[in-house]
Amino acid sequence: MLLLRSHHLLLPHAARLLARRAAAAPLPRTAAAARLRPLRMSASNHSGAGASSPSAPSPPPAPAMPKSRIPFCPACGSPTKLAVPDGDEKMRAVCSSCGRVHYENPKMVVGCLVEHDNKVLLCRRKIEPAYGLWTLPAGYLEVGESAAAGASRETLEEACADVEIVSPFAQLDIPLIGQSYIIFRARMKTPSFSPGSESLECALFALDDIPFDSLAFSSIIVTLRMYIEDVKAGNIKFHYCTINKRIGAGPSDLRSFDIDNHLAV
Repeated sequence: MLLLRSHHLLLPHAARLLARRAAAAPLPRTAAAARLRPLRMSASNHSGAGASSPSAPSPPPAPAMPKSRIPFCPACGSPTKLAVPDGDEKMRAVCSSCGRVHYENPKMVVGCLVEHDNKVLLCRRKIEPAYGLWTLPAGYLEVGESAAAGASRETLEEACADVEIVSPFAQLDIPLIGQSYIIFRARMKTPSFSPGSESLECALFALDDIPFDSLAFSSIIVTLRMYIEDVKAGNIKFHYCTINKRIGAGPSDLRSFDIDNHLAV
């Protein structure tokens, strides 16, 4: 009886000893990893399922929002936001404070095709873009001047040539970059020219000697091609066309644009 009682008293002690040894023993690698691995929550975890389902793929990034080229209101100086005003169908720069709508309009470029002794006057650019390339004297129209006056002014600034406008020769629209060109035929009042502050040099070129591989802009290439065709045909016309530039192409790349809607009258 005593022996049985002693054996009965030893059982709890032995059980506690075994439990301590088991806790001290190292876990198998799989068990240890399971203890340290963080739990990933998913929709199925909330239902009590033991295993987590694979995480869902990340959603695609949101498309970049277009930014206005008019970041601040010219009237009050507050930031603008892009929105479609009532009665409009395009995104516009709308002032976040005073609510004024500001429109981005194309730039008007004017210039002269100066004729002298069956040659044309070209300027080699001293500024970017197209530094070192040849162009007709041309530039942006100023507020308060006519297209013809602006073309004459640009010719005086870039080639120091005082010219008389003969007739409009071409209007060229370039929608992608928001520019519209008006080029006038002109002649020098006196046969005198020299490079202005924006030109490296100026020169008269016979039509067969025009450096088409070194021209600055698609608009100048198109204008001179049309002019040469008219001179050879013996009938100089007024031309209109759209120059559709290809995105990412260089301005003087001969393959970077297409001519559409060409009219000659």
